[in-house]
Amino acid sequence: MIKFEKVNYTYQPNSPFASRALFDIDLEVKKGSYTALIGHTGSGKSTLLQHLNGLLQPTEGKVTVGDIVVSSTSKQKEIKPVRKKVGVVFQFPESQLFEETVLKDVAFGPQNFGIPKEKAEKIAAEKLEMVGLADEFWEKSPFELSGGQMRRVAIAGILAMEPEVLVLDEPTAGLDPKARIEMMQLFESIHQSGQTVVLVTHLMDDVADYANYVYLLEKGYIISCGTPSDVFQEVDFLKAHELGVPKATHFADQLQKTGAVTFEKLPITRAELVTLLTSLLVNSGGEN
Repeated sequence: MIKFEKVNYTYQPNSPFASRALFDIDLEVKKGSYTALIGHTGSGKSTLLQHLNGLLQPTEGKVTVGDIVVSSTSKQKEIKPVRKKVGVVFQFPESQLFEETVLKDVAFGPQNFGIPKEKAEKIAAEKLEMVGLADEFWEKSPFELSGGQMRRVAIAGILAMEPEVLVLDEPTAGLDPKARIEMMQLFESIHQSGQTVVLVTHLMDDVADYANYVYLLEKGYIISCGTPSDVFQEVDFLKAHELGVPKATHFADQLQKTGAVTFEKLPITRAELVTLLTSLLVNSGGEN
């Protein structure tokens, strides 16, 4: 579990350039959950993300990761274990590839934490299989692969560290629609295996399809949180704060405003929308 308690963060504190980015953040990422963080540019998502694995330390308050507490006074040697517990897949992670072969690149992280080469390569092979990269690619240079394949290598490298929490920062950025869907399905399968996942995204459909809890950020504050099904009911509130809703929710809301139908609860996924409309049509036909 990760827990934020009254976390504030100020860039360049005690200087004329001080800029506060987070305000009294209370947040929990429960073990086994798929938690989403959403908000437009400047909302504080990136700053919050860097607190998840100790890249930034709170100016005030504390972040607890498992049994490790990170505060403004924590020393780097105390924070280092957090970076093994929480693996972050940053945007365009393939830019961090550097080894001469795919297998060596994925095995680098475990070896860096003291795991013997043979065991590290065994772990690397397991993670490459998990992300769907066939063994025919393992001895190739990662730079000979396609963009989507390179991203899978980078993700396998994070998974090889065997983190307790996997953080995804706009993980499908730059991918074509087919590759984007495949990537999100990959993360869902990883979550189904028991992995705790945190998704930072601006794509509301991904939140609706995959997450089971969501936090909305605006100007460094959490302005709403709850299950996606509950949060996305507040369509006008979200639009007022320049945040979108899933396509199915938007369609259902517009349909409801015409007076043609009334939903007890707005659907948030395409499957829910189809089920509800089918049910309405059947019931309407039965009455006629």
